[in-house]
Amino acid sequence: MKITTIGIDLAKEVFQVHGVDGRGKAVLRKQLKRKEMAKFFANIEPCLIGMEACGSAHHWARKLGEYGHTVKLMAPQFVKPYVKTNKNDVADAEAICEAVNRPNMRFVPVKNVEQQAVLSVHRARQGFVKARTAQGNQIRGLLSEFGIVIPKGIEAIAKRIPEILEDGENGLPGTMRRLLERLADNLKEMDRQEKELDAQIRAWHNENEASRKLAEIPGIGPITASALVASMGDAGEFKSGRQMAAWLGLVPRQSSTGGKQTLLGISKRGDTYLSTLLIHGARSMIRFAEKKAEPDSWLRKLMARRNKNVAAVALANKNTRIVWALLAKDRMFRPDYTPVAVAAGV
Repeated sequence: MKITTIGIDLAKEVFQVHGVDGRGKAVLRKQLKRKEMAKFFANIEPCLIGMEACGSAHHWARKLGEYGHTVKLMAPQFVKPYVKTNKNDVADAEAICEAVNRPNMRFVPVKNVEQQAVLSVHRARQGFVKARTAQGNQIRGLLSEFGIVIPKGIEAIAKRIPEILEDGENGLPGTMRRLLERLADNLKEMDRQEKELDAQIRAWHNENEASRKLAEIPGIGPITASALVASMGDAGEFKSGRQMAAWLGLVPRQSSTGGKQTLLGISKRGDTYLSTLLIHGARSMIRFAEKKAEPDSWLRKLMARRNKNVAAVALANKNTRIVWALLAKDRMFRPDYTPVAVAAGV
């Protein structure tokens, strides 16, 4: 009995394993506890292992890879069609084992420890930004019940809070003033935490050659560049820049049939964090282009044909393809670069 492919349904404590031989016949169905995983896979011959890209997947991919196994991660939505009848751990493991052998399956790059550490800092920073925004909106909403209106923006809240607390004629009771002081202090603390994590990300960016290379692209700064490098791993795993843009969710959804192509808007598919950063960077470039870009530039021509939102996504898509070219082909960014086909008039 030689196991060639194994599918693992990951969990917190109990893992379901399904293995097949070279003919596709099931030869292994087994439950493993967390403490048994390393010993079990260390004692079997190297084989292909498939897992869904979920919590702890990258950890187990690295761990099992140390034993000589080839580990591939797949998005859960690509595995779901292979689940037969009812959904359970046994059926999920069997579906994963079958899906990993499909020739056209798309796989998720396995991240190393450093990449996951940097992405953890990104996620923590993002959490502080969201919590800070929520806290600011709460302060604004509470004060509106007392007839005090604060304009949008965190800066406006930080500026107005001291004035409101010092104003003895605005009708705020002592209880509300003490609460406002507490909320304002919490807002300042979250702002401090966000700035410290931002500095940590920029320090990593300055030490990473690939991240510095990407920051040369207009519309991509240290935050976006570091997130791209940490998320992608080996850009060569993507066949083209178009495939990478699709992986990030920067392409329109399709509803085509009968030879007629119908393109819809972009969805929340892909990595929403990276796509959001790229689109925000593209919006800043659009604001710049409105005032200073040449009228015959690619972006100005696009803005003349489409609205700003469409132009922002198109520019983010273009920047993603440039990112792939720089990383996959080990090139430096050149603002005046012209493709060979365009230069030849093709």
